[in-house]
Amino acid sequence: MLSFKLCKKASVTFMVLLFAAGLLIGGLAVFFITFEKTNSLSNQVADLQNQVSALTGSQNVTYQNITIYQNGTSLADIYSNVRDSVVLVQGTESDGTGVQGSGFVYRYANRNVVITNYHVVHGTADLSITFSNGHGYAAVVLGTDAYVDLAILSVNDAPASEFKPVEIVSSSTLRVGDPVIAIGNPYGLVGSLTTGVVSALGRTITEDYAGGFSIANIIQTSAPINPGNSGGPLLNAVGNVVGITTAIVSDSQGLGFAIPSNTILREIASLITTGTYKGHSYLGVSGQDMSYYVAQQIGASVSYGWRIATVASGGPSDGRLRVGDIIIALNGTTIRNNDDLASYLEEKTLPGQTLAITVVRGGVNTPVNVVLGTRPPPPT
Repeated sequence: MLSFKLCKKASVTFMVLLFAAGLLIGGLAVFFITFEKTNSLSNQVADLQNQVSALTGSQNVTYQNITIYQNGTSLADIYSNVRDSVVLVQGTESDGTGVQGSGFVYRYANRNVVITNYHVVHGTADLSITFSNGHGYAAVVLGTDAYVDLAILSVNDAPASEFKPVEIVSSSTLRVGDPVIAIGNPYGLVGSLTTGVVSALGRTITEDYAGGFSIANIIQTSAPINPGNSGGPLLNAVGNVVGITTAIVSDSQGLGFAIPSNTILREIASLITTGTYKGHSYLGVSGQDMSYYVAQQIGASVSYGWRIATVASGGPSDGRLRVGDIIIALNGTTIRNNDDLASYLEEKTLPGQTLAITVVRGGVNTPVNVVLGTRPPPPT
């Protein structure tokens, strides 16, 4: 019995010692494994820090030039090509108030002229233009047309080297969404460039100088236009003139207007040689745009067109058109509103031509022919 007990006690003691040794050896193994991993991570962190330090110490600063293109042409290049063609137009009103706007150089029939807006020079004296290099010269008015807010100036004392003419191209190819560029002198900030798109075509606007007649076939643009931009060029994506900036809507966000280049090309010869233009057709009526609401009020069969309110006595339409007639077509072209009517007359007709008009009269489509007259001279 005693021997048995002694052997059992020894066996238990041995097992305890063996278990303790296992724990010790396992702990040492875990320690060494953990230590090796920690040491390896520390070495990797140190290597990364050294690499970052080396990069920081040897890094060069890189300046990247970003170029914006319009149909493959750099905006900076367009500006560089046109800026010397844009001038500052200044004058003095009768009360001594100074006025200023923009203009641009054009060469017609071997003669250098400056094109600007009529409202920039109307009622002003001591007119002058200043080129982008700061050289200023006296200017005189060669011709004006208040009906399209257009004026042509001559700068007689400036040497030929001062003039950098632009190219004017047809505005007929413009589409809504086309990019456009305006260069001018807003608030006297000479040579400022803005960009936008054609946001509408064939608009009409009214100005006091036009005697109540609409200025028709206007380009609407989102390019920012501000006081002082008036008379500056509106350019297409390759830097050619497609219009002349003329007006803004007060308190609007990105809503400007420009006279189309087709108007300039049509009138410039007459303005230079005679001082005026007498090609504006005259229908001799006033009216209002139709709408669904108006159609419901008057019981009309159409909700589009232009409803005649007055017919000028002795005018081209006297005895031909009647109050209440709704013009819905000119020479077969649909007329939706006054914008369509005025733009068609301005772009497609001349005084003396016979115009085939379709009106809704008493609910029936009725053809009427009118021989167009010439607008009376604008108020002075």
